[in-house]
Amino acid sequence: MAETPDEDFERPSGCTGWLVRDLVCHLVIDAQDVLITLVTPAEAEPTVDAVTYWKLVDPPTGDDPLAALIPRLAAAYGAPALLRHHLDDLGSAAGRAAALADPTLRVSTQNEVLTVGDYLSAYVLEWTLHHLDLIAHLPSAAEPPAETLAATRAIVEKIAGTPFPSSFSDTDALLVGTGRRAPTDAEESELGDLAARLPFVLG
Repeated sequence: MAETPDEDFERPSGCTGWLVRDLVCHLVIDAQDVLITLVTPAEAEPTVDAVTYWKLVDPPTGDDPLAALIPRLAAAYGAPALLRHHLDDLGSAAGRAAALADPTLRVSTQNEVLTVGDYLSAYVLEWTLHHLDLIAHLPSAAEPPAETLAATRAIVEKIAGTPFPSSFSDTDALLVGTGRRAPTDAEESELGDLAARLPFVLG
């Protein structure tokens, strides 16, 4: 976000009802969650992995208290500089902690136990989808790396229990598959029976 102009923080994001600044604020909280989880060891056997960590949920209605808090919290930052700095600070710390963590260790979060490796793989999905959300209305912004798009598509396909058509790019598979945009008529035809199961809303 260092190169993102201040005025772009007021543009809509790909998350319905949230501006770019709101989504950035959500990512600050995500980075805090990563730091907390990586220092919350667990002795029990894993209960979920990178795929089963995610649950299919109903589309958001706007009634979730945390989701409603985010825009107010983001607005409290005032000018984007402080929000930008906070994301860079916490995001960098989360990245360093992830690089130093033993992927075989077990951690606890949201009443589940999983290995560090699976937890971080689950967050690749979280942050790749939100990267797409951040740039939804910022055409000059860089897209997520190809490897994270491919890894996220693989997880979503495992959750769905079926692959998306090979003609779909990874970005289009993720946007259409998770309901971030509606399929075109041609895409819907290619999806076949899978079209009736969309979107896969993850929570």
